[in-house]
Amino acid sequence: MSDIKVSVTFRHTEPTDALKHYVEQKIHRIVKYFAHPLDARVILAVDSKDCQVAEVELHTHGAMIHGKDQNQDMYTAVDLAMDKVQRQIKKQKEKTKLSRRRSHA
Repeated sequence: MSDIKVSVTFRHTEPTDALKHYVEQKIHRIVKYFAHPLDARVILAVDSKDCQVAEVELHTHGAMIHGKDQNQDMYTAVDLAMDKVQRQIKKQKEKTKLSRRRSHA
């Protein structure tokens, strides 16, 4: 498994170990897409009573992938932001595969 550095920041909310552990688990599931170590920064913020924001930023060799979402529930916001990041990663991998195929043809 790749070595990954995860930084979780809480803004305008009390940090909880359960939420931090949940975010770290989600990040570690994405590691399977990368051959090299990466750096992940996650910001969890409460904008208002009904608006919780999760912002995920992954730094890889040569790319930065960003996902942000908001919801009434912080766990749902994290899930939605991670889904956005995962879609971007898959899209980037497909583009890389296509360009390699074209260069070999």
